[in-house]
Amino acid sequence: MSKSSGSGKVVHHVARSFAAQSMMETLGATLQQAADGMAEITAPIGPGVRQQAGFGHAGLTFSIGDSAAGYAALSLLQPDEEVLTTEMKINLVAPAKGDYLRARGRVEKPGRRLMVVTARVEAVTGDKETLVALLQGTMLPLRP
Repeated sequence: MSKSSGSGKVVHHVARSFAAQSMMETLGATLQQAADGMAEITAPIGPGVRQQAGFGHAGLTFSIGDSAAGYAALSLLQPDEEVLTTEMKINLVAPAKGDYLRARGRVEKPGRRLMVVTARVEAVTGDKETLVALLQGTMLPLRP
């Protein structure tokens, strides 16, 4: 079960969805908050998710950025609804060097058929934060 033990507000159905996502569990990710069109996920930059030069792998960066953006969108939907990524672009702007990554997703334009989302991923060591990536994408709300 993925961790959703962050200190921020988390909408119940978002926490339930996060707990069911085995990818986030594999990455050791934690849902810190998810409500009101915003979400935050953290994940350690451990030995199992580094690339050949020792930095956090872009796959880790993309995974938590995409998930943070998706959970930001899901936080605006009803408990019986879901959301899927239909497209996501990433700009990697610096190496993921730090103790952990923090992804903050937000809904830029909510819509009934499509939701435009963004995410910002930072590498964190102590009180030092370095911007690693910017993501922009589109989510598809799935309604019963």
